[in-house]
Amino acid sequence: MINRLTRRVYSKMGTALVYDEEMTRYKLLWIDPVCEIETPERLTVSHEALIRKGLAARCVSIPVQEATDENILLIHSKEYLEAVKKTPYMTLEDLKDFTLQYGDVYFHPNIYHCAKLAVGAAMQLIDAVMTGKVRNGMALVRPPGHHSMRSAANGFCVFNNVAIAAKYAQQNYGVQRVLIVDWDIHHGQGVQYAFEDDPSVLYFSWHRYEHQKFWPNLRESDYDCVGKDKGAGFNINVPWNKTGMQNSDYLAVFCHILLPVAYEFCPDLVLVCAGFDSAIGDPEGEMCATPDIFAHLTHLLMNLAGGKLCLILEGGYNLTSLSQSVCLAVQTLLGDPAPRPANLPGPCKSALESIHSVRSAHRKYWSCLKHAAEKPPSDVSTKCMEGGDSTVTEPNTAWPEPPVQVPPPLHTAAVLPEGVACPDRCSSLPQDPDSEEGFDGGAVSKLSSVTALAAGMKKNEIRNGLALVSDVSMAMTPLIWQLTALEQRVLAVWVGDTGVLSELPEDGKTLTVHFSNEAPKEHICRYYIPVCLQKGFMQAAFSLLLPLGYEYDPGLVLLARMPGSSMDESVWQQLVGLLQGLAGGHVLVLLQEGEKDLVGMTASSLSGRPAFSLGQLPAPLAEDVAALESLRHRLQTDWKLLQTSGEFNVT
Repeated sequence: MINRLTRRVYSKMGTALVYDEEMTRYKLLWIDPVCEIETPERLTVSHEALIRKGLAARCVSIPVQEATDENILLIHSKEYLEAVKKTPYMTLEDLKDFTLQYGDVYFHPNIYHCAKLAVGAAMQLIDAVMTGKVRNGMALVRPPGHHSMRSAANGFCVFNNVAIAAKYAQQNYGVQRVLIVDWDIHHGQGVQYAFEDDPSVLYFSWHRYEHQKFWPNLRESDYDCVGKDKGAGFNINVPWNKTGMQNSDYLAVFCHILLPVAYEFCPDLVLVCAGFDSAIGDPEGEMCATPDIFAHLTHLLMNLAGGKLCLILEGGYNLTSLSQSVCLAVQTLLGDPAPRPANLPGPCKSALESIHSVRSAHRKYWSCLKHAAEKPPSDVSTKCMEGGDSTVTEPNTAWPEPPVQVPPPLHTAAVLPEGVACPDRCSSLPQDPDSEEGFDGGAVSKLSSVTALAAGMKKNEIRNGLALVSDVSMAMTPLIWQLTALEQRVLAVWVGDTGVLSELPEDGKTLTVHFSNEAPKEHICRYYIPVCLQKGFMQAAFSLLLPLGYEYDPGLVLLARMPGSSMDESVWQQLVGLLQGLAGGHVLVLLQEGEKDLVGMTASSLSGRPAFSLGQLPAPLAEDVAALESLRHRLQTDWKLLQTSGEFNVT
């Protein structure tokens, strides 16, 4: 099939990789059981894995330069900087004494130099992204930074790399709003302190907390510490009060807390404190989330801020899961499809209690959370719970190697009628002149070519594609039957009022979500979900569509849009982008021939370009909120990822 396709070569902005071997040239010089896990190998195994998998060669290499005093003083005090400057000249005993001033950190004669390189690497990644040299990137740095405070080293951290990078971006590029996502398993209290009264920086952190029994054992790491003064609401803490959290728990937090708030905040730049001690096998985290989840977390952030996304390494102490997670994150930044997530049973009760608490604490600050339930009757985060959920879950010590993701030879293919030009970054799939006419007396022409496109996706010859047909409403039902005949589960997302889907498969091979402005004409059931909205499409995407899609785990996503749909074009682009995290990126978009203006932007999103910013989202309509919440409550018994509290959870 591929040899029949018209290929088009196109260039696109790249992904930066910032690394310098010099940052491996310090280590612990004395016996300290707490600090012995922070080793040079953390960096070397990550970089070597990127080279071995061919990922480093696909990235734009950015040389590292030391940060200046002026850069470091954006966050740290002059007294602290001057003290650290003396460490290269200290004896071993002096270094030990100096270390004792701080908590869970060690110093080495070369650590000041390496710490300046780590800050410099973060800033040079900012330079590359903000000047358009690259679209996104990752900085492999050491020492880490998110625990370091204004006048103190802490938790293996000397200077606060991400906090300095955020200030640097604001100072040098006029960035107005920065989102910092901290998925390290420890709370980055240094970042929180730096911005707790600053509404221009939204700081989100999930972290192992266990009712304040886990390091750094701070009361201000709990869910109700939301920021101060003008920064109230701009600090979001999600405490994990037990170990063993899984992929479902991480996805639930993204769908029901982070993504709605992040899109309402509308950042100009996204920075990630990319700590991979939250992955399975790590001795610090003791969690069960597998490395492939970081591909999905990365993907879900890539349409924010026009794609300006910078990952900066923090923790990660199991060298196997660390290197796997780094590779999967970088693969996603490069535009490769995320592997299909496996085993998503829904969030556990402890995770749901934290989600409920966070949403309740922030409901007065964010319009997207105004509908959230009130605070639970007991203070679930600061008090130990009784019963089985307060026990420590034994983490897995073995997990399967992440599947090898082989990008299809053809990224985006199109089935277009004669006279419609194929968009840039897209290849035309010729219609078969010998194929039979379509259904219903030829009202839908040449559907066999569309089915052939889907068959190419199943064989992984094509990643995604789009097709223009003469009547979308008449094409949908017969096309769904043909797609399910290919022996794969289909998530069908239908946008528009016109047309009624009828006689769909009832064997679970299709999950249909129908967005419209009109009251549903058919009864809701597990596999047919009509959603009636006036404007709140993005809220529905986060709280309903993505959780349903991830839990259903389709082999193909079929996205269809009727002409005259009220969905804004920029929202449509965001939807196309977000859905590519499902089904290994196999998304087939169906448009009506009269919607030619949508072809270019749809192809652009399918080919990996980030969607246009939506601006700061307005408050959703009360009737949309009511409809969504009613629907979510009705469905969450069958679909566990829709849950936001422990009321219905039985896991």
